[in-house]
Amino acid sequence: MSFIHIRLHNPLTPPLNLRRPFRRSSFATACLNVEVEAENSNALRLDSSKLGLAKEVMEAEAKFLVGTYARAPVVLASGKGCKLYDVEGREYLDLSSGIAVNSLGHGDEDWLKAVVEQASTLTHVSNMYYSIPQIELAKRLVAASFADRVFFSNSGTEANEAAIKFARKFQRHSNPDAKEPATEFICFSNCFHGRTMGALALTSKEHYRSPFEPVMPGVTFVEYGNIQATKELIQRGKTAAVFVEPIQGEGGIYSATKEFLQFLRSACDDAGALLVFDEVQCGLGRTGYLWAHEAYGVFPDIMTLAKPLAGGLPIGAVLVTERVASAINYGDHGSTFAGSPLVCNAALAVLNKISNPSFLASVSKKGLYFKEILKQKLGGSSHVREIRGFGLIIGIDLDVPATPLVDACRNSGLLVLTAGKGNVVRIVPPLIITEQELDCAAEILSQALPVLDS
Repeated sequence: MSFIHIRLHNPLTPPLNLRRPFRRSSFATACLNVEVEAENSNALRLDSSKLGLAKEVMEAEAKFLVGTYARAPVVLASGKGCKLYDVEGREYLDLSSGIAVNSLGHGDEDWLKAVVEQASTLTHVSNMYYSIPQIELAKRLVAASFADRVFFSNSGTEANEAAIKFARKFQRHSNPDAKEPATEFICFSNCFHGRTMGALALTSKEHYRSPFEPVMPGVTFVEYGNIQATKELIQRGKTAAVFVEPIQGEGGIYSATKEFLQFLRSACDDAGALLVFDEVQCGLGRTGYLWAHEAYGVFPDIMTLAKPLAGGLPIGAVLVTERVASAINYGDHGSTFAGSPLVCNAALAVLNKISNPSFLASVSKKGLYFKEILKQKLGGSSHVREIRGFGLIIGIDLDVPATPLVDACRNSGLLVLTAGKGNVVRIVPPLIITEQELDCAAEILSQALPVLDS
């Protein structure tokens, strides 16, 4: 396995929330190919005719949309490869990938061809009928994984909702004489499984759950990686399933150990509980393995997928063993839109490309390269406590809030995210990113670091 944890300084500096303007550096300008003066240059030029459009869009959003998102003040208009462009013509290097969705970058030709051809043929028929792309995608997912069968949904949270239902139905099916079959779930600190009511109940952050309580009962949270504490909680006749992310994304880029996942597999088997791996963010090539759990040699009963699978179109998938599938009958679950021909054909294009062994090897190589240059450029900062990650899912753990650094990077043309308790810079670039683009990102991060001293 190619885990890398680079532990750095850990000073007792108190958190700061101060911000200051950050101008795009000359290196960033050259790196991102932004040109605002040369009339005859082929490089991108700012469009002065659209300088007021961003303001208009943001004002319209505030007026017409429900205010659920604290958006960055950028209105994006187009993208190609690992680059995004706003309505005013500014170029950004995208290391957020729509929150780990655009693994093939923006405008991948094979993906685009699959979408256009299918859209012109058949887009949606519902699950009242058979359609070829859905069956083909299910066959490919089964062939490439531990699973025997697949259920499609429209998002990661929907996939986890289905997994909750499947786990409870499995317990009833497997224990027909039990007066009260197992219905409870074990989840872990820093976990994130979604925002719909069932998946929300499995999510550890209280500020996500508390405005909507009471949420689904019967969920117990335990420290991620703590074998002894977990051992006492997984019980026959009580625990329906254990939900765990092999690598936590939203929680702060924390990787499980092989020992921990092996323990969970054994404990679930002993208790008659199901082991569910949530690979919505860490799966499908992000780690350099097709599935994150393959690095550990530990396999689940259920795996949930979503984000990158259809290259930006909405999809979720629940992969299950035959033992689990045998408990599910007609009508136990369903979805109007899930598994549509359009989305499944797009997903086939993504899966075919990412599952190529040479593609996966390139992700591993670039992940190791990027972590090394981040260590070189950021490791000397007293604010950087640790650089951790696996493949191209990387976290920079800070001793202060990460937002000022994220904002400074954006002002310099680099898009990254936060994670954890707001003190982790989350980096999940398109898997097609080049080493040259990674060099550019590392340099911008390095030049933006002084904002943390404000």
